[in-house]
Amino acid sequence: MSRQIDDRESRFHAYLSRLATKIGHMDRHEPLRAYLMGLCLPGERKSIEPMAARIDPYHVRALHQSMHHFVANAPWKDNDILREARNQVLEQMERHGSIAAWIVDDTGIPKKGTHSVGVAKQYCGRLGKRDNCQVSVSLTVANEAVSIPVAYRLYLPKTWAENIISRRYSGVPKKIVFMTKWKIALEQIKWLKIEGVQEAPIISDIGYGNVTDFRDQLTDLTTPYVLEIRNDTSLWPLGKGPLKPAKFSGSGRYPCRLRRDKDHRPITALTLAKQLPMSAWKDQTWREGTKGIMRSRFAVVRVRSAHRDFKRREPRSEEWLLIEWPRGDKNPLKFWLSTMPADTSMEQLVRLAKIRWRIERDYLEMKSEFGLGHYEGRSWRGFHHHASLCIAAYSFMAAERAHFSPPEPMSFLKAVSLPYGFKPRGSPCAT
Repeated sequence: MSRQIDDRESRFHAYLSRLATKIGHMDRHEPLRAYLMGLCLPGERKSIEPMAARIDPYHVRALHQSMHHFVANAPWKDNDILREARNQVLEQMERHGSIAAWIVDDTGIPKKGTHSVGVAKQYCGRLGKRDNCQVSVSLTVANEAVSIPVAYRLYLPKTWAENIISRRYSGVPKKIVFMTKWKIALEQIKWLKIEGVQEAPIISDIGYGNVTDFRDQLTDLTTPYVLEIRNDTSLWPLGKGPLKPAKFSGSGRYPCRLRRDKDHRPITALTLAKQLPMSAWKDQTWREGTKGIMRSRFAVVRVRSAHRDFKRREPRSEEWLLIEWPRGDKNPLKFWLSTMPADTSMEQLVRLAKIRWRIERDYLEMKSEFGLGHYEGRSWRGFHHHASLCIAAYSFMAAERAHFSPPEPMSFLKAVSLPYGFKPRGSPCAT
């Protein structure tokens, strides 16, 4: 066991050395080491001062200042750190198979105040409601054993993007303009393609999958997807489609747009599901969960998306509609559209649709164990630097799990005992 701990410690320091080559000046190397160690060590709070206290409790003020400058002000590039973190995991991911999916998602970080960059009243998945929070869009590469975020960017609400004073106060770069979440995700996908990462189908929930423009642009990029949609999404069943353009009347422009009429219209995904025969439904398992085998009932059919196709000249191509309808439920539970090849099996479609669980675990661990939501600064740079370092710390643990699956991959790190009576700034006063 001691040999394994020594090996992990040497791999950790080698990893730190590779990260250090990406941040520039030598003066940043020590705060980088301290920040990564602080994120990896046990502790309820992963803001800067509590981390500094765990690293060097007798020189907290000096270490706090250097760590704060490093994360909030130093001009190193987040993508350089994320690239090295990605490489750390991909080296071990291949032991468990190739990349199976690129998962698009976003996560919310609740905030009480309103001055931190990007904070607005918006939907927060962690709270399950609209409230003050920051929301970030991420792209994760995953297979069934390993996953890691490889791109991460704060969503800047329109009220923030157009507020000159708030932008200046929080240091939002001039090139950052308002973008919807799906457009941010599309930029991340294009960037990852440029980076040369092994391509895989795009997976996402309704927030992205129900945006027709997002699906259309993925198709234009020749990138297959398995995207969750709403049950009222309009579709053409197999063998049906919009009417051809009307005949030329002899004057004016030649008609070129597809048509519908009162007797020839698409149907919703829910209506189509209820029209399927019982023979179309099959039980399918996709993985072993904490409570046993994950199983449900599914059907898969070929369809065409019909959204506003009366403004198009050609109908959209056929794709898969995957439907989950658990036995005993009154209505179907979920729907997905997919541009995977026509010979793709139901089993593969189900496994791809359900692989999204991995990002939920990633977010849970990064927030609870690696302090993703604990940054107390207010700037754009500081927010993204902190998130990139959290992902880098998590990447080491993910790579270690993939390497040997040890029960405690970070057990070689030990916090220094705190001086008697020490309380970091911001802690509740003792009663």
